[in-house]
Amino acid sequence: MKSIEAKDFFELSAQYPIIDVRTPAEFEHGHIPGAANIPLFSNEERAEIGILYKQQGREPAMLRGMEIVKPKFTEFVKAAETVIARNEAISSKDTFLVHCWRGGMRSTGMAWLFEWNGWKVYTLKGGYKSFRKMALDTFAMPRNINILGGRTGSGKTLILNELGKLGQPILDLETIACHKGSAFGALGEKPQPTQEMFENELATALLKIPRSETLWVEDESQNVGKRIIPNAFFEQMRSAKVYYADIPLEKRIEYLTEEYGKYTKEELIASIEKIWKRLGPQHAKAAIEALKGGDIKKCCELCLVYYDKSYAHGIAKRQASTIIKKSFAELKPEEIARGIV
Repeated sequence: MKSIEAKDFFELSAQYPIIDVRTPAEFEHGHIPGAANIPLFSNEERAEIGILYKQQGREPAMLRGMEIVKPKFTEFVKAAETVIARNEAISSKDTFLVHCWRGGMRSTGMAWLFEWNGWKVYTLKGGYKSFRKMALDTFAMPRNINILGGRTGSGKTLILNELGKLGQPILDLETIACHKGSAFGALGEKPQPTQEMFENELATALLKIPRSETLWVEDESQNVGKRIIPNAFFEQMRSAKVYYADIPLEKRIEYLTEEYGKYTKEELIASIEKIWKRLGPQHAKAAIEALKGGDIKKCCELCLVYYDKSYAHGIAKRQASTIIKKSFAELKPEEIARGIV
């Protein structure tokens, strides 16, 4: 086996599968994107060994660990074979990247077993902890960023995707966060990742884009749902140029009516109740009554009173010289993307 630095480990992950041997609880809290979890110990076994180490010392803990792991050898090998079978993107069927928390005995033990089975293994020097440091350091690296701005209902995510189709590097924060960024943002989305996992996914996306290239990011507040954009990267977003796509109100209402018309009245009412105070009791009640009466268009129009004020307040905090406003008569994402680039 060969122990390598986090940067090299990450680069090799494009070719070889990553095996995270930490407990399921550690893995669920946060892991390297794309990694498969083959835990050396269960959550309970790990806790047992930790208590034994504190009470009796290293040797009894190690002996108990070996006693637990030995019957699982065949299970581990079969699990690794399954990872290979399911991963069509890997270029090699006989090499693994293995890591634990600190790059210690858990990853070394699994690496030994895999090499004994005839596979080549690279372990991560410093373990997952070293990957986390690399991930967090990534956010402070200077980037050339363009912000795609526009009021609610401007179809910014659609435009961002069109920019990607045009060959522009994009970072889709809302997809990574599993949230569209407003009180209605959780509708139709999977549960949000943990904050740590959000950061890992974000860092991984950034690491795949050369720093020499200009990156397009949708204008967001620092909170995307319950996830928080790391300060160092958010500060770069706030000082970047904003390409403000100005779409007429009626076109935005049409878009939102179609976009949110597929959800139930109950889901939409629950979302409105989240912004009751900010929307104002009068507008909130009117929006809910419109929904109950089947008038989603009217509901969207009332909600935009709040969201337009909120966006205007946010963009007013930017330097005027950094805002490039372009008006479009229609919400046609492909045309807008071409008009902005």
